[in-house]
Amino acid sequence: MPEAESKPESEPWEYSLYIPNDVRAVTVSRRTLRLILTMHGLINLVDVAELLATELVSNAVRHTKGPAALRVRWAAGVLRIGAWDADPEPPEAPRPLDQEAAELEDGRGLALVRACADLWGWQPLSRHGNCGKYVWCELAT
Repeated sequence: MPEAESKPESEPWEYSLYIPNDVRAVTVSRRTLRLILTMHGLINLVDVAELLATELVSNAVRHTKGPAALRVRWAAGVLRIGAWDADPEPPEAPRPLDQEAAELEDGRGLALVRACADLWGWQPLSRHGNCGKYVWCELAT
């Protein structure tokens, strides 16, 4: 198996991981993301990217009843991490990330995404009769 390069690749790439509605999918997604980033020489983004992916996938699994997917894309020095789920309803707006919110078990996921990502957003999806949404965030190197 080839070793990971020490610098990020200049060619774009993309991975999609389809996951069941199962809380174990969050751990599978996080570990898969770590492997992808390590193999592509993006080890410096791993910790923040894992946090962001965990929040996005966790929301998709916890707040919907259908399958979901993790999508990771690298292009032009920007890493985009996104989670698709089958629920077309918009995500709840992020709460301010203050001391009170930091101690809550629920409701701080998108606040963490907003605080840690360079950019984030969501879009409704409708394709081949399937509805849902895609919540994404970006990290620049």
